[in-house]
Amino acid sequence: MKLSVIVLNYNTGALATRCLASLIADLEQTDFDFHICVVDNHSPDDSATLLENCINDNDWGDRATLIKSAKNGGYAYGNNLGIRHAIEQFDPEYVWLVNPDTVMLPNAASELINFLADNRQADLCGSRLQDEDGTLQISAFRFPSIISEIIDYCQLGLISNALAEHAVIMPAPENNARVDWVAGASLMIRRSVVDDIGLMDEDYFLYYEEVDYILAAQRAGHSCWYVPSSKIIHMVGAATGISDHRKQAPRRPQYWFNSRRRYFLKNKGPLYALLADIAVILSYSFWLVRSSIQRKQTNNPPKFLRDFIGNSVLVKGFRL
Repeated sequence: MKLSVIVLNYNTGALATRCLASLIADLEQTDFDFHICVVDNHSPDDSATLLENCINDNDWGDRATLIKSAKNGGYAYGNNLGIRHAIEQFDPEYVWLVNPDTVMLPNAASELINFLADNRQADLCGSRLQDEDGTLQISAFRFPSIISEIIDYCQLGLISNALAEHAVIMPAPENNARVDWVAGASLMIRRSVVDDIGLMDEDYFLYYEEVDYILAAQRAGHSCWYVPSSKIIHMVGAATGISDHRKQAPRRPQYWFNSRRRYFLKNKGPLYALLADIAVILSYSFWLVRSSIQRKQTNNPPKFLRDFIGNSVLVKGFRL
């Protein structure tokens, strides 16, 4: 079985070299014909040099290739560079997107690829992500909706409990389970999916692109699965700091708002996107009033409501 692994790096060179070493150690225990394509997304630090030296010093040239992007075009752009290279040079049966801030635990790769090989009804799958101490990270999800936006931004237990089946974050399955989408930190894709629906949408810079891609795959008849026997350590939020909810939330960057707005407009239509934005504005306003009255501690991104309104379809309009 031929596997191409794509590792996209931006300013996390030291982590990416650790990831690369763990990938090669894990994959060399299998009988897979594999190659790793490391894409440096025009990092302004010394990441490209670190990665190049790592490959050369360990004589991994037959196992790994470094591609230096001429620009930082974002997550979809960088991964597409790697996927194109892999298809042209290696012709894989499976493509595995892996974040640079990950470390493979034993059999992480084989559990995914064997699952897809043994289950022809499955076309995409992802791993169980965890902290270095083994603490589970959420990595199986439902697609975003108006209801899920109300749950997330209202932050009221009564509503969250009543509408739990619509929340984006779902309880982590203990066994293999079909889900809406899995975290892009570890996403294995059957080659036939790429042949069918193409590459990722490069108009997303960062965030929502894997959700968009998996939704497109499911609409084309391909299913996505969570495979918890594939275990990976993930230093969540290492590149952006946004995803780690245990730390003080930074102000949301412009690209997050652009990606969210694009996802709803593209996949749900203008009216739905408008209603989703109104739902967030009203729900979050309710939360701000309630938290102020009850003097609740919050970990809200600074100036989120102002930034959200300024980037909503109410202000930005309905153009993708």
